[in-house]
Amino acid sequence: MRNLPSPQMAARLLACVRERRPRVHCLMNTVVQKFTADGITVVGGIPSMTSSREEIADFVAKADALTVNLGTLDAEHRAVILRAVEVANAGGKPWILDPVHCDYSPSRLAFARDLIALGPTIVRGNRAEMELIGETGACLRIQTGPVDHLADGRATVRIANGHRWMAAVTGTGCLSGGVIAAFMAVEKDPLNAAAGALAVTGVAAECAARNAAGPGTFGVALLDALSALGEAELVSHARIEHDQG
Repeated sequence: MRNLPSPQMAARLLACVRERRPRVHCLMNTVVQKFTADGITVVGGIPSMTSSREEIADFVAKADALTVNLGTLDAEHRAVILRAVEVANAGGKPWILDPVHCDYSPSRLAFARDLIALGPTIVRGNRAEMELIGETGACLRIQTGPVDHLADGRATVRIANGHRWMAAVTGTGCLSGGVIAAFMAVEKDPLNAAAGALAVTGVAAECAARNAAGPGTFGVALLDALSALGEAELVSHARIEHDQG
């Protein structure tokens, strides 16, 4: 029988990331590169961020997982993304697509659908983005919000952790995508990897809010909380529900 996500599993995967230190290559929204890199680092991963066409194949080949974010997109970035995905697929590496603001731009939506046809491991977006994206094939589908909804055709999972200040700090979603990629590098089941990563970032956000005065201090506190998060707090506070389908 399939083992479905649990707080104990999230804690085990966090320990694996900290022990194995997976490499995550990020093709990321340029506004949030440092915040995302810091988030991956404090959970135990090793980020790389280059978007050079000359270097991308070498960096992805050395990575354990890839995260692709469409937040800032131009012709050069599209070409680099396609090359990165080609290398990841050839090497059997997991990758996650975040089709940021595909609801704003028809050309971005078309590009996102082209990428989905290339077989990402996970597609993750908010409700408006995911409704426009439509079908995502066999990959894990994550709809983010106050409660994150994960579905892979066999089971659905809900993660109810987090804090309202996450929506007030640019890059918290991008950071969580990077953490998901780090978890995919140590866990073959995308549902378990993503649920564990979202529980970790959600519980850390709740811890950070207790030590922050507002959104400005919350971003820094979130990094501190991710670094300090321990098994006991994660197991006692993670709110993971699931249905087997």
